[in-house]
Amino acid sequence: MGNLRSVAKALEHVVEPGQQVLVTSKPADIAAASHVVFPGQGAARDCMRELDQHKLVEPVLAAARSKPFLGICMGLQVLMRHSEENAGVDCMNLYPGEVRALAPRLAAAGEMALKIPHMGWNNVMQSGSHPLWNGIAQNSRFYFVHSFFVDPEDPLLASGHSRYGIEFTSAIACANVFAVQFHPEKSADDGLRLLHNFVRWNGQYA
Repeated sequence: MGNLRSVAKALEHVVEPGQQVLVTSKPADIAAASHVVFPGQGAARDCMRELDQHKLVEPVLAAARSKPFLGICMGLQVLMRHSEENAGVDCMNLYPGEVRALAPRLAAAGEMALKIPHMGWNNVMQSGSHPLWNGIAQNSRFYFVHSFFVDPEDPLLASGHSRYGIEFTSAIACANVFAVQFHPEKSADDGLRLLHNFVRWNGQYA
C-alpha cells in the first residue's frame, strides 16, 4: 500500500547482478522470491483488508517464517498482534505486541506541542549489532512518517529505538525478519545502505 514504486526504485539501485525486483500481489511470486520486502503506509484496517482481499496473509506470514524479510512502516506494524488504530484492528500476529497511538502518549508525557504525525528526519539508536546495520553509524538519521508505533511484548525484539517526545521502538529483528518504522527508500545514503545490506543478507541472525 502506498509506497511500492519508490521502494522498488530504491531496491533497483542496490540489487546485485542477476537479481530482479518484482512488485507483486501474487502468492506464487512471493513463495518463489529469495527475499521479500513488505512495505506500506496508510491505516492498519485498510492494510489488513487489502491483504485479506488478495489472500496474502498466509503467503506473507510464510515468507516471514522462511526467508530474508524486510517490513517497512505499515509492513512493520501489522506484524504485531493488534493495533489501536481505527478503534482496534487485529493484525497478523507474527509477534505478540500492540501498535499504539503516539498522540495520547505524547500528551501524557507533557509533549503536546509536538505534531502528529511524526514526520521528518530522526535518529535511530541501534540496539546491538545486526547484518542490516553494517556500515550504518550509531544514531544515524532516517525519514519517518507515522502516528502509531509498535510496542512488542518481548523487549529483545527491538533492534532500534528513536525518540519523539517519548522513546519508541523504530526497528525490530528476529531470526530472518528485520522491520523498521522509518522509510529507508526516503532516507538517502543510510537508507540505501540498509537496502543494500538486505538484498545481500542470507537471513541469519542469532
